[in-house]
Amino acid sequence: MNRLWSRVGIRVGAVGLLVLGVIGGVYLGQGREVQQQSAEAQLVVQADADEIQLLKERHGEHAAARAWRTEAEGDAAAKASVEAKAAAVKARKLEKQVIAKKAEAKKAADAKKAESARSSSSGGASVPFTGPIPASCDEFSGNRKVGCALMISAGFGIDQFPCLNKLWNKESNWRTTAANSSSGAYGIPQALPGSKMASVASDWKTNPATQIKWGLGYIEGRYNTPCGAWSHSQSTGWY
Repeated sequence: MNRLWSRVGIRVGAVGLLVLGVIGGVYLGQGREVQQQSAEAQLVVQADADEIQLLKERHGEHAAARAWRTEAEGDAAAKASVEAKAAAVKARKLEKQVIAKKAEAKKAADAKKAESARSSSSGGASVPFTGPIPASCDEFSGNRKVGCALMISAGFGIDQFPCLNKLWNKESNWRTTAANSSSGAYGIPQALPGSKMASVASDWKTNPATQIKWGLGYIEGRYNTPCGAWSHSQSTGWY
């Protein structure tokens, strides 16, 4: 009887151990599977984090590139604006110069027209000089030659003629009918007004000798010599 229970007990124990082994194996297998699944999940999470970091870095690079382009475009726009303003200033300056030149040309044309009208109203022809001409004046011609002769006759030395020549070149270029439309000055010496020269002769509008005689008298009375008058003209612009 005891042997029978002993055998039964052994068998029950063996079966129990077998069952425990199976159960333990199942648990161990499940543990390994859980561990493997957990490791895979961690890898997925790490990959997602790496991808997110990469996206952030790329986003930062794109933002920096956009900022650089915006800054470059701003610099280009500012430069273009400065160049446009400079071009506008240059254009306005050129326009003013053109307007000034046109006004100057019109003024010269009006003066020439007025002089032509005066010449027509006075007969236009200049009275010829019939007085003596010193040999020292032979190098000159026209009204300059007459001026040289009358200057010497008035008591000035020939050394004064270069000054007289420069003075009346500036005032009238030795033209008998030279007229200043703005001031009313007239003739070779630019008498202001021209009618002052009537104190020498009534033909003051057309006779160069009458104008020169008046001019020499005016110079002597105010500046002593033609060179004195020329010096004053150089410093003030008039005599």
